[in-house]
Amino acid sequence: MSASLLGGKSRALPLSHGAKDAFVRVRKRDLEKLTTEVMQLREFLPRVLNGDLIKMLHKAQAAQTMKEHLVQEQEQLQQQCLHLQARLDAVQTECQKEREEKLLLREQLWQSGTQLQQQADFCSGLGSATCSLLWSSSAREHTVSQWLADGKLQSFLSVAAQTLESFVRSLDEDVKTQTEDHTSQEHQFVLALAGTITNIAAVTCGRDFLSSSAHVLLDTLMKLLELMKPGVFPKLKVLMLMALYNVSISVKGLKYISENPGLLPLIWTLLDDGDWEVCLHTLRLLQSVLLEEDVLLLLGSSLLDPDLQARVSRLTTTVQPSLRLAAQQTLEDLQSFQQGQGCKTSSI
Repeated sequence: MSASLLGGKSRALPLSHGAKDAFVRVRKRDLEKLTTEVMQLREFLPRVLNGDLIKMLHKAQAAQTMKEHLVQEQEQLQQQCLHLQARLDAVQTECQKEREEKLLLREQLWQSGTQLQQQADFCSGLGSATCSLLWSSSAREHTVSQWLADGKLQSFLSVAAQTLESFVRSLDEDVKTQTEDHTSQEHQFVLALAGTITNIAAVTCGRDFLSSSAHVLLDTLMKLLELMKPGVFPKLKVLMLMALYNVSISVKGLKYISENPGLLPLIWTLLDDGDWEVCLHTLRLLQSVLLEEDVLLLLGSSLLDPDLQARVSRLTTTVQPSLRLAAQQTLEDLQSFQQGQGCKTSSI
């Protein structure tokens, strides 16, 4: 087709596909029109691509960046998770090992506790039997004299005082059934200790020794009697009161006991103990105090307290004959002392 038939000049454009150096003819008007359209597209393209689209492109790019970052973080977290899992496995293994060791130690502890209890029972039985022998032997004056000659009595009395104090402080004051169980080895052991001390004090040489060289023991006995509540272990109270009474037979011993400011308050308390034997031996100790003139001068007005006389008076009506008789005698001694004090006041 000729150029005049196409309505003007034409240009030959190379084909994008085809033989080498192949051309196609395009009219100049069409080429100019195409050029104009391309220029228009270039001019209007930014208007078509508005701000929202650009923002979306930016967001898409940011999202892609974030995705890559999250992928990296996920890989790191997976590594950390694997590391923590490895540590957890190690800790669980260690925990299982410690649990097995704990069970083994618990078993060993139980066995040791059983063995310790067996040893404690054996020691209690041995101590009870030994002290029972001492209690029986101390009833002979020659035995006490021999103990004093050997020079071992002081250490024995020191241990005895500590043992008695430890036992009394361990008593459950609210459990009265404990006070009745005197068949246990521990109770028999303590009773034998107190009985031995009582027998030592019953011998003249032993009484003198306690009065001069065992003040700690005497103070301990009075302190323990004060600590023990009414109705708690009356047999032990009786033995300790008997020991104090035996010591009070010695003028020196009675003076030392009377100088203790807690003596009369202790006597007032024990007179209301409720056990008749405790009350009886408390009255005997009070009678011993009332028979010594120097002690009467020392205690003075404390013995004139109406409350003391009232407590003794209440015991004169008891049904127990020996307690009633002791209370009557003690009441007469108190009234005699009161009258003597009244006469002295009148003469002055």
